[in-house]
Parts: sequence; structure tokens; C-alpha cells
Amino acid sequence: MTDTGERTTSQTLAKESPDDHGTGGTARRGGGDPATRGRTSIADGVVEKIAGLAARDVVGVHAMGGGLARTFGAVRDRVPGSSKSVTRGVKAEVGEVQTALDLEIVVDYGVSIADVARDVRENVVAAVERMTGLEVVEVNIAVSDVKLPDDEDDEQASRLQ
Repeated sequence: MTDTGERTTSQTLAKESPDDHGTGGTARRGGGDPATRGRTSIADGVVEKIAGLAARDVVGVHAMGGGLARTFGAVRDRVPGSSKSVTRGVKAEVGEVQTALDLEIVVDYGVSIADVARDVRENVVAAVERMTGLEVVEVNIAVSDVKLPDDEDDEQASRLQ
């Protein structure tokens, strides 16, 4: 192998680090893997947002939250400068390594509620575990309503403008 004067980044850092003090590039500060230094905490609201978005992605989920929460949410969403609440209908309890979720959903008429609930659980668990690294120990789902084809949408029927 010929020396072309190129070194990989790790070789450059090991050979040129001012913290070497003549140890041949093997000295490490602080000891151990840098990824294990310190703690990461994740707020309940972060997990609630991830779960809310993942649940809404499932076919058959019409809306999240109970009737009163959806009504207040529809009014709040119309206020200038506000954003749609992705956490509506989601409650999370977050520990250091585990989380538990409670979801309240409205399903479309004609879909299998059992299938929608299973799909929501799978999607929520996959998204939360992938994004946070937390173990999801349970996802409780309460189906609070069924959206009938001829029902007016709460968000469209608001009297406020």
C-alpha cells in the first residue's frame, strides 16, 4: 500500500489531537462510549404528538378525541395564529425507558373497529419506539364515536368564522 498523504478522519484525530500528550493517540477523555454520557428525557407532549400523528395515518380513523374535545378543537383551530392540535385525543405517561398511551378515536362507519384498533396500535407503537427509543408497554384505545356518511363534520359545521 502506498502512502498518498491521505488519512481517514479517525486517524487524523488520533494522530493530531493536542490531548494526546505523547500516548500514541490511544488516550480517551472521560472514558467509555460518548453516547452513554448523560441522560435524555422526553416530554409527555412529544410522545403525544408522535402518537397522534401515527394514529391519524391509519385508514378508518376519522378523528381523534371525544365530541366535546373535537368541538373546542374546531373552534380553537379557527383562531388566527393557532395550529391544529395533533395531541387531541392522546394522553401519554412517559417514564425513563417506557411509555403508556391512551387514545380516543372516532372511526368511519363501515370499517372493522377491531382492525382499525389493531392497526392504530401497530402504527403508534412502531412510530413511538422508532423515534424515541422508549418501550411502549400499552396503547389503550377508546372508540368514542362512529362517523356516519351523512353526518356533518363538526369542524365544517361550526357557526363561528
